[in-house]
Formats: sequence, C-alpha cells, structure tokens
Amino acid sequence: MPEHYFTADPSVPFEREKFTAELWGSELTFDTGSGVFSRGHLDHATAVLFRELEPPVQGQFLDLGCGYGVIGLAIARAVPLANVTGVDVNERALLLANENAKAAGLDSRFVACTPDQVASNQVFDEIWSNPPIRIGKEALHELLLTWLPRLAPDGRMVMVVGKNLGADSLQRWLGERGWPTQRLGSHKGFRVLETRRG
Repeated sequence: MPEHYFTADPSVPFEREKFTAELWGSELTFDTGSGVFSRGHLDHATAVLFRELEPPVQGQFLDLGCGYGVIGLAIARAVPLANVTGVDVNERALLLANENAKAAGLDSRFVACTPDQVASNQVFDEIWSNPPIRIGKEALHELLLTWLPRLAPDGRMVMVVGKNLGADSLQRWLGERGWPTQRLGSHKGFRVLETRRG
C-alpha cells in the first residue's frame, strides 16, 4: 500500500530539501523532506490562503495538519503576540516543524505536536488549516468536528479547500452541523472558507 503524507511514521528514506518563501512580507526558510506533504515548495492551496487573507491580530492559534510548519510559523512571525500550536500525525513533519521554528527563532511561540499531546482543556481563538482532504470525507469530517469545538467563543477557523475536492459541499455540510461557514475568497480553483463559533 503506498504511503501518504498523513502516515504517522513514513518508511521512505528521509531526504531533506530546503526552500524559502515570502509570506505576509517576511521571508521564512523551511527544511522539508520526503514523506511529508509539499516537499521542497509552497503548495498552491496554502499560497492561496496567504494571498486571500491578512495575518490575524493576536491570540492562541492552532495550525491543524501543520506539516513542516508553514502556516503556523508565518502566523508566529507576523503576529508578535501569537502563541501557535501545530498538530500533525506525521512524526517526520513534526520534527521538521519544530526544527524550522528553532531556526527561525520562533520556538518560544510555536510548538508542533501530535493531537493527543494538546491539553484537553486548551482552546484556540483561531484555527488555520490546509486540511488533509485526501484522508477521505468521513475522516475529514471527524477531524473537523474534533477540533472546531476547541474554538473560543467568537473564534473562527479558516481553511483552504480545492473546489474540485469538495469545498462547496464541505461548506454546506458544516453549516448543516451548526457551524456557519462562508467563503472569504476564491483563486485558481481554491476556496478560502471561514467557520465561526457563535
């Protein structure tokens, strides 16, 4: 069975590859590697998320499915008062994310860990995500319904989803489950969605 970036412990040989990206006006360098999503480049969906949204203001943030840390580290760099938790199931991604945070001098305000390492009573002002759509609809729905209740009152989740990967039906499904969701932007076949906690 082929491995995916959401495999907990990839067996593919670990070959590293660096790249630098300008995110919200700041340059960040990322160490990436085989067995991790979007090795060696900023993926199109995440680029759309940065293009369509301004950086948040302050608070506690969750980078859901953080990979090697692109979204969470960009928030930590752009928002001096931010504290960011990245979660992922891929151990290699977590290693890279924490190394990238240290290299950027952001490890005091960004930490990546497995979902079960997040304190059960921790809440977040905002959740940002390029969610792992390819885990399948049922698993994705379970993932979202696990983390959305961790939003603080008046909190929000923003995520980027491909139109051809079901963004519009996901927006409807969230609304039907009591999580009002609107489209904030659309570019190159990707939707940026915002889900609010009332």
